[in-house]
Amino acid sequence: MPLRDHLERQIQSRTGRRIRNLAIELDPERVILRGQASSYYLKQLAQHGIRDCLQHLSLENSIVVERAFARFSDRS
Repeated sequence: MPLRDHLERQIQSRTGRRIRNLAIELDPERVILRGQASSYYLKQLAQHGIRDCLQHLSLENSIVVERAFARFSDRS
């Protein structure tokens, strides 16, 4: 399984698939997370999902927390 797929599954498992538009950028020295979350807690869970797999790489967590999304997703 490609590393990006493994990382995506790890994050989706940790967050209950609640990160919208998740994108993972990999290069030899760092990982960049992008997407949208309804809370800072979910953003942190995603970050810890990556940390468990790639402790030696620099991590940039660019997931955006959108409170408006939280209100919408609570109604679903």
